[in-house]
Amino acid sequence: MKKFVLVLGASGEIGRAICQSLAADGWSIYVHYSNNEKAAQDLYASLSKNFPAQEFMLVQGDFSKETGAESVASQVFNVQAIVFSSGQAHYSLLEDTTVEDMDALWRVHVQNPMRLTALLSSKLRAHDVSYVLFIGSIWGEAGSAGEALYATVKGAQHAFVKSYAKEAALSRIRVNAIAPGFINTSMNSHLSKEELNYILEDIPLGTIGETTDVAEMVRFYLSGKADYVTGQIIRLNGGWYI
Repeated sequence: MKKFVLVLGASGEIGRAICQSLAADGWSIYVHYSNNEKAAQDLYASLSKNFPAQEFMLVQGDFSKETGAESVASQVFNVQAIVFSSGQAHYSLLEDTTVEDMDALWRVHVQNPMRLTALLSSKLRAHDVSYVLFIGSIWGEAGSAGEALYATVKGAQHAFVKSYAKEAALSRIRVNAIAPGFINTSMNSHLSKEELNYILEDIPLGTIGETTDVAEMVRFYLSGKADYVTGQIIRLNGGWYI
């Protein structure tokens, strides 16, 4: 029987790497995108070509809208795992952050993910083991000046993981989050070489992470080899925050 995973934010750099790793592990995938249809279509075509025995379906839904979760849920049928890798950063001082900014990030990172989990919970319960996995952030634990709003919504994701893990345990749903540190994506391309070197000095392993590091951790937690783990925030940061 095929196993299906919904990957939110599959059109992004981390989401794409996650889809590639999970497909290599035999998962059929709902490939979600919000606005970047071209990237999602390219990923869909690549996965379909490389893994012809599996199923891949494009799913569109804008989580910045209040109805984002309902839109995605209506396109999903059988599902055993949900991976939330979608999101957006926000760089500004708190005094420069608007109510509109706050509402948008709350919907994208917290409200719609929680609502979608609720809407798909009966489908998750249909399996002997199922998974909800968030890609959180180091800032959700450590906090970050200039990113107070982003750190706050990531912290809310972490709190939801801990709470829902207890609520869903009797339904055999494992709920966890991976909290990456510095990952080599375009989201960090605004940093100067000097700023990057400053960060590297604080990372004990002395290197930045790659999207494949996140993807392979996701692959492990959905592999069945970590099924006694739930309610955890797994730090993936080279020792930057311990």
